[in-house]
Amino acid sequence: MNVVVLEKKHLTFKEFEYDFLNKEDEWKYELVDGFVEKSARTITQQYFYLLANLRTCFEHLKANGKIAGHLGVSVYAEILENIHRIPDVAYYSLPQTVKMAAGENQTPEFVIEVISKTDNINRVNKKMRNYREAKVAVVWHIFPELEEVHVYNGLNMTTLSGDNICSAAPTLPDFKISVNDIFKIPTT
Repeated sequence: MNVVVLEKKHLTFKEFEYDFLNKEDEWKYELVDGFVEKSARTITQQYFYLLANLRTCFEHLKANGKIAGHLGVSVYAEILENIHRIPDVAYYSLPQTVKMAAGENQTPEFVIEVISKTDNINRVNKKMRNYREAKVAVVWHIFPELEEVHVYNGLNMTTLSGDNICSAAPTLPDFKISVNDIFKIPTT
């Protein structure tokens, strides 16, 4: 993801919120240490099927009482003081959802980032460092171009492909899906 730092001056969250947070364009804006980072949105129509496959698995488990909570797409969160990120997909537990409804910021427990061909490796690693510092338990990096998934549990990373199973444990031990099922192209 090619990142452009838009403002040379340090912005407060209120300034960021007013000028950038609710922009409706093709860009994603994140506030990192007072500076606005602008990058391309990753969940485009081209990658929507990935989200559909993940949600189908999640909703099936939820309907069978195996998991609770919600998967959100592009939900804004202050994951650390002065670090405001918008993960492509984030899981929030039911208690977190209640707290969010009351206006209390929550850090997601599980995050999925779709890594596109325009992503910058330094920015991806910087976001991973932020997620680790914020104690996000599980992060998946989905690489559509490679048809593989990197699963992070703390400092440990596993590269998966084909029939290998991606797990959101320990956050969601029952949320498991094969890499092939994540990349399954829908048919009519």
